Amino acid sequence: EVQLVESGGGLVQAGGSLRLSCAASGFNFDDYTIGWFRQAPGKEREEVSSISPSDGRTYYKDLAKGRFTISSDNAKNTVYLQMNSLKPGDTAVYYCAATSYGLGAYLLEYDYWGRGTQVTVSS
Repeated sequence: EVQLVESGGGLVQAGGSLRLSCAASGFNFDDYTIGWFRQAPGKEREEVSSISPSDGRTYYKDLAKGRFTISSDNAKNTVYLQMNSLKPGDTAVYYCAATSYGLGAYLLEYDYWGRGTQVTVSS
């Protein structure tokens, strides 16, 4: 059974940091790109960053550049999202997902999704 389980969300003050984790199982981790997405209330789900665990290549949307860092621990089949300098606008449910299409894949091309973890940034 394919599973993606997010953890690490919580409540943090503006300027603070959080590290999200995405533990994957049930598929060949090296064959997929893992992405982080977020969805705020009343807004569409948007991509934050993605990584190809097989070669370490990464991709960041503008909202994440300079503040967020994505990484993977292939021995643990886990992808991390280190989020620094958090802003109230970062408040959202954060999801990880897996796609076989590679970096730059569209949201609809992601095959598997986790249930999400809530991140709330207070001002």
